[in-house]
Amino acid sequence: MAPAPSAIQDLAAPHSKTGPADQSDVLVIGAGFGGIAAALRMRARGYSVTLVDRLDAIGGRAQVFERGGFRHDAGPTVITAPFLFDELFELFRERRENHLDFRPLDPWYRFHFHDGNQFDYRATVEDTNAEIERFSPRDVAGYAGLLEASRQIFEVGFEKLADRPFTRFMTMMAQVPSLLRLRSYHTVASLVNRHIKHPLLRQAFSIHPLLVGGNPFTTTSIYTLIHYLERRWGVFFCMGGTGKLVEELHRLLERAGVNVELGVDIERITMKGGRATGAESTAGRRYIADRVICNGDPPTVYQQMLPNETRSKRAIPEAATKYSMGLYVMFFGTRKQYPDVAHHTIWMGPRYRELLADIFDRKILADDFSLYLHRPTATDSSFAPDGCDSFYVLCPVPNLLGDVDWEFEGPRLRDRIVAALEETIMPGLGASITDDFWMTPEDFKRDYRSMHGAGFSIAPIFTQSAWFRYHNRDPHIPNLYFSAAGAHPGAGMPGVLCSAKVVERLIEEEDRAAAASGRLAKGA
Repeated sequence: MAPAPSAIQDLAAPHSKTGPADQSDVLVIGAGFGGIAAALRMRARGYSVTLVDRLDAIGGRAQVFERGGFRHDAGPTVITAPFLFDELFELFRERRENHLDFRPLDPWYRFHFHDGNQFDYRATVEDTNAEIERFSPRDVAGYAGLLEASRQIFEVGFEKLADRPFTRFMTMMAQVPSLLRLRSYHTVASLVNRHIKHPLLRQAFSIHPLLVGGNPFTTTSIYTLIHYLERRWGVFFCMGGTGKLVEELHRLLERAGVNVELGVDIERITMKGGRATGAESTAGRRYIADRVICNGDPPTVYQQMLPNETRSKRAIPEAATKYSMGLYVMFFGTRKQYPDVAHHTIWMGPRYRELLADIFDRKILADDFSLYLHRPTATDSSFAPDGCDSFYVLCPVPNLLGDVDWEFEGPRLRDRIVAALEETIMPGLGASITDDFWMTPEDFKRDYRSMHGAGFSIAPIFTQSAWFRYHNRDPHIPNLYFSAAGAHPGAGMPGVLCSAKVVERLIEEEDRAAAASGRLAKGA
């Protein structure tokens, strides 16, 4: 029973290169999913690409921990919009299915409420309606209305905006009529509550913003598009886990000819004449590039990696920035199996809105909590020894802007979570739990350079969305780009993969403009 070890083994390890500078067309800083996708898209356009990361494996927060024969994915576990991964393989005339097995899940999520009720969010509308009817027959029609509202938002928010650059204010203004018509100034919770009346179902259908770091009571209703997105493509698990997904993407990077360097901690982005010229690591390794793409947390990049004179020009002033919640993530194995615990289980405590206010607004660690449980052994038995289960539990907590002593509170929260699960859905957990450890917001700050230890960068509120979010190209440094959770369109795997598409679109536009300029100059 101990805190998680740092994901960084030794930043000054021998595999951190020193010596002559590395030179490439594109330098990608950070090998999370947004950085991986950006590197592949740039390489497919013919650029030489160097991808660096401070950890010992690519994947960013999608690291893999192994302890006592149990394997744990540390990062995102819910795969939606699988076509975004398909596209990365198709860039190099490969098929994702030849490398990765995405298994559809049913139920998508199982909700356990504090009063003992259980609700399965199922893979078909018909099965979901049957679950809704057990709680509130009139909400079957309400769910149909919610899906229709979600479809309309999806057609604008995802199909028209998710992979479009918002570097110009007029781009945003052009979408204002659609955004007003769809009432995107409302919150996710208010839109859900318009259609769903049962209080527990309201919780179940408004929970999605928490998967990308947002409070349902402040997150723009644009994020209700997730309902239709899931219905459009489904919810999947990658056999072998997110670690297998990252492993195959690493192999794709190598086959594509991307230069991947790990254990490289970038200290600063170098500048000359108002342009980025590359970067320098803490070990003195220099990287020279025509373009720099950052997959790191934008507030961290602006505050810690750019020269002082550029910090005042950041898209969102620090004093005005609202950050996502922090995460307490507990990993453990059990010496018995819990077949009634679904692959994705959401364990709801007695309070909902009030608990979220404690986490996001008051930034206090309350006595109660709600939890997300990941049980990969429900689908893939390779995560644990025979007859055992592998778990991680994610507990939303205040980020480091709150005054929480995690060295003291970490073990106490562990014990409270184990007791709560043992009393409800995991009888005998106290006796069967083994090889447990955890991460707190302090680990997110240290290992991932996440500002204030936030789990998902800046919060997905309306005033931090689209043009108001960090731009995918810096407005003052024309060759510095962001393919990251804190940039447009936002957090979550679909969000960061689309962020890479936005960067590609921007560079494609620049290349076309440069080619046209060259033709004009030649004609003159």
